[in-house]
Amino acid sequence: MDIIRIILAILLPPVGVFLQVGIGLQFWINILLTIFGYVPGIIHAVYIIATRD
Repeated sequence: MDIIRIILAILLPPVGVFLQVGIGLQFWINILLTIFGYVPGIIHAVYIIATRD
């Protein structure tokens, strides 16, 4: 399941974070990072998916 989340995180970073943690602080941080720059959003999303159980 993490592979699917990581693929979604690369295509649409907020979707990957949403599937991992739901709508919370990390989701909104990822939305802001994605708006400011697509690559920071991807990095944050992959980090959240890799470190959360």
